[in-house]
Amino acid sequence: MLIDTPLVTRDPNPRPRFSLMGEMIVERGTKADWDLLHHLHYKAEKLPIGPRFYKLTLYGETVGVLVTGAPKGMLRERHKVFSNIRPGAGETKLTNTQRYVWINENLRVVSRFVIDTNYRGIGAGYRMMNLVSRMEGNTFMEIQSSMSKFNYFGQKAGFRFVKPMNANRYEVVMKWFRLNFEANPQDFEAVLAEIQAKTPEGQEAMFEKAIDFYFRNSALENTSNGGAKMASRRAGMDIRGVIKGIQQIGLASPMYGIWKCPDKKGSVPVTLPLSAFDWQGPNEPLKLPKGYAP
Repeated sequence: MLIDTPLVTRDPNPRPRFSLMGEMIVERGTKADWDLLHHLHYKAEKLPIGPRFYKLTLYGETVGVLVTGAPKGMLRERHKVFSNIRPGAGETKLTNTQRYVWINENLRVVSRFVIDTNYRGIGAGYRMMNLVSRMEGNTFMEIQSSMSKFNYFGQKAGFRFVKPMNANRYEVVMKWFRLNFEANPQDFEAVLAEIQAKTPEGQEAMFEKAIDFYFRNSALENTSNGGAKMASRRAGMDIRGVIKGIQQIGLASPMYGIWKCPDKKGSVPVTLPLSAFDWQGPNEPLKLPKGYAP
């Protein structure tokens, strides 16, 4: 027998809340917090220049870590947003110096970010990113993230993004893959399978060719791993790491996002509950409850 039931409607913009969100705290952390969770991050070995560590805790247990770093000096995507600092004709040592001074005084970048797997999908990521960006106290916070094309955590945190651009070495890398492989350059496993199908001598020759190409074309390796450090890094790489590195420098197209802080410098507490994100819009000044004390 059927029983008439009232029509059930669904809120098209639900705002689910984790019941313990008010107990989750965002505050400054240390490298020890990063070491605790860094194995969950795909770039676990490297940290940015000038890292600052922030942690998300629940009853004293670290369940998330965000690392900010010093911004890059030159970035094509940034120049689309800040056209006044774009390099041009008539550049001098003074103008270059002033550009870097302005960048370092006004920008920080979200460099590494990881949430414990037990606390993903509850809205912790974008909330923490927004609150940390406020705590940093700089005028602007940057992010470069390929995942922002698929997961809108940056957009939810209030960041605005530039249309993705091909990597600087895109054409060079594509040409190299086409000269050396039949597989699609983006198909990592298929490229490796072609290498593994070669004789041991052929595999060794391909490895030497690949690692030489990688170190000639990787801006990161050539600026941060020079001299003996580069030799050590090179000696520690295998064919999987080299092919992945070549794909990264030529085929990755991370989205560039920028967030402007609406808060007065020094006005944001150094400790906030994660739920503080919901006290105002992501691009509005922080609205502390009357009498709030962290």
